[in-house]
Amino acid sequence: MNYEKSEKINIDFFKMSEKDILVKLKSLGFLSKSFKDSELLIKLSKHKNKDIRYYAVLNLAKLSDENLLHHLNNLINIEKVSKIRREIASAIGRLRSETAIPYLLKLLNDSDPNITLQSIRGLLVFKNKKEIEEKLKNLKKHNNELVRKVIDVEFFDNRLYQKNHSESPENLKNKVINDDVYKVLKSIDNESIHLTFTSPPYYNARDYSIYNSYESYLSFLKRIFKEIHRTTKEGRFFVLNTSPIIIPRVGRKYSSVRYPIPYDLHKDLVEMGWEFIDDIVWVKPEPSVKNRVSGFNTHRKPLAYKPNCITECLMVYRKKSNKLIDWIYDQYPKETIEKSKVSDGYETNNVWKIDPSHDKVHSAIFPLQLCDRVIKYYSFMGDLVFDPFAGSGSVGISAKENNRNYLLTEINEVYYKRILDKLNDDLFTVKK
Repeated sequence: MNYEKSEKINIDFFKMSEKDILVKLKSLGFLSKSFKDSELLIKLSKHKNKDIRYYAVLNLAKLSDENLLHHLNNLINIEKVSKIRREIASAIGRLRSETAIPYLLKLLNDSDPNITLQSIRGLLVFKNKKEIEEKLKNLKKHNNELVRKVIDVEFFDNRLYQKNHSESPENLKNKVINDDVYKVLKSIDNESIHLTFTSPPYYNARDYSIYNSYESYLSFLKRIFKEIHRTTKEGRFFVLNTSPIIIPRVGRKYSSVRYPIPYDLHKDLVEMGWEFIDDIVWVKPEPSVKNRVSGFNTHRKPLAYKPNCITECLMVYRKKSNKLIDWIYDQYPKETIEKSKVSDGYETNNVWKIDPSHDKVHSAIFPLQLCDRVIKYYSFMGDLVFDPFAGSGSVGISAKENNRNYLLTEINEVYYKRILDKLNDDLFTVKK
C-alpha cells in the first residue's frame, strides 16, 4: 500500500489484533480525495481501545469532509478522554467551514479548556464576522489563563513593540556603579536591559545583609525586581540565583529557622509580570557546604534528619510577551545570531554541577563557569547584562569575556573596589 496517498486502510477486524490495527492507523499519511474507508474510520472512532479511537479521529480530520460534522458532534458528546475530545474539536475547526460555526460556538462553553482552545482556533478563521468577534472577546474573563492569553493576543494587544530591541543605552554600557540599586534603577529608562543575572544578599546570614524581618527582606527584593521588570526588554530574561536560608537557633531551647526564599518570591514575580520558564539546580560538592547531618549521623533518630544543603536554585523567568522568541531573532543581524550560537558541550539538563568559588574579600561569589553558562544561554553578543547585587563582579567579568556589555551596581564600597581590581581598572566607572 502507498501510505503517502492512501485510498483504503485494509483492516480486517476478525484477523487483526488491536496492535496491528494501530500500526495501520498510524501509518496512514495523506488521504486522497478518493479515499474509500471513511465509514471504517467512523466505526473505529467508537472502538473500545482509546488509542484506536484517537488515531481514527486523527485520520478523519484529514478528510476535511463537512458530511462528518454530525458524527464528530455526536462523538465529542460521548467521548470521555480529553486527548481524543481535543482532536475531535480540532477536526471540526480544521474544516474551515461556516457550517461548523454553530458547533464551535457550542464548544466554547465546554468544561474542558482544551476543547475551548481548539474551538477558538477554529473560530479565529471567522473573527472578522462581528458575531464571532464579540463571542470571542467575551472570553477575556474566562477562568482559564491560556484561554485569556489567546484572546488577549488576538484582540487586546495594543502595545507598541520596540523596533530597536537589540540596542541598549550607551550610558549604561560597561559601568560599575557604587550606589543603592533602587536609586540607580529609577534613573534607567523602560526596556533598556537584555538580561539580568543576580544573587541577592542572603537574609541575615552574612554580615553584609541584616534586615529587621523576613517580610522586610522580601519586600526589599520585590521592590527591586519590579524595577528590573520595567527596565527589561520585552520577552527577555531574568535569572535569579537563591536558596533556602537557615538562621541558627538563638539558644538550646529554640529551633533554627529555614526560610524558603525562592518559593516565597515566585508568586510575587509572576504577579509583577515575569513568566516562569525553568528551574535549574546548581549542585556543589558536599564537602564545600556546612555539615548539618552530623548530629543525625550519631543518633539516627527519626524526625531529626537534616540533610546537607548542596544545591542552590537558578529560577529562570522571562518578561511576559505576546511575541514569540522568533520576533526577537528578527531584531538582530544574522551575523550576531550566528556568532552568539552556543557551542558543543553545552549542559543538556537542569542539574549543573559546578564547584563554588572563593574570594579574599567577598564571602559568597558566583563561579565564572556559572555566569558563563547563563550569559551564553540567555543573551546575544553585544547585549547589556545587568547584576544589581554585583558582589565581587563575576557577572561583569563573564559578560566582558563573552563579548557582552555589563552594568553592575554594588552598594558596598569595599566590594565595589574589589570589582574594579578584578576588571583591571579598565572600566569607565561611575561613582555617585
